[in-house]
Amino acid sequence: MSLAESLKPHLPYLRRYARALTGSQKSGDAFVKATLEAIIADPETMSDGENVRVQLYRIFAGIWESAHVGVEDDPDDNTAQSHLNAIPPISRQVLLLTALEGFSVSEVAKIADVGENSINDLLEDAISEIDKEIRSDVLIIEDEVLISMELQQIVSGLGHNVCGTATTHKAALDAVAKSKPSLVLADIQLADGSSGIDAVKDILEQISVPVIFITAFPERLLTGERPEPTFLITKPFQPNAIRAAISQALFFSTKAQNAQG
Repeated sequence: MSLAESLKPHLPYLRRYARALTGSQKSGDAFVKATLEAIIADPETMSDGENVRVQLYRIFAGIWESAHVGVEDDPDDNTAQSHLNAIPPISRQVLLLTALEGFSVSEVAKIADVGENSINDLLEDAISEIDKEIRSDVLIIEDEVLISMELQQIVSGLGHNVCGTATTHKAALDAVAKSKPSLVLADIQLADGSSGIDAVKDILEQISVPVIFITAFPERLLTGERPEPTFLITKPFQPNAIRAAISQALFFSTKAQNAQG
């Protein structure tokens, strides 16, 4: 198998991780592009016999840490970028790598180039910052009752308020009309056959709000053929994945609002 073939299945998920880390598709894709360019320039950075996915993320982490790779600035990112140190970069990476990407402690240690014994401390640092976040109103668009209940418990457990729940496109728009959320969690396939993607699109025409998609069909959104959601979680999910995504979404949203104010 060629190097390109071995990397291909992992790239959509690296792009997802990059978007969650940077706060936008444009900036995230720029870092992924820089990562691939580094591998092309020096293929020996990918060692034979080692976990390809771990190596790919490790090289990306080095690019991210250096942040001197000529990545094109995104005007939408500039305000948030100046506040990224609110959560130490390594701590943020460790949280996303474990919770969102599902890497083991030993794999995260290799990717982030830190000792395994320090991983738990880094996670605690990131989580302590999450606990300081501004409490927000959250709309949950999910047609599976048990999953909706679990999401409500996670959201409430983080100190946020569930301002509404919806199982269809129409119900989602009705919920927004009653109470303007500051965050939306949305499935992409709803009860009556309607689309969570379409519901979110209509919501965003009314208000500006960060969105986290939660889906059993990530391949429908990780195509690279159209604008993709910054935050995407795959079902079945771990509670910490929701927690990490909510943290990142509100982090960038709050910083942007503060800059505008």
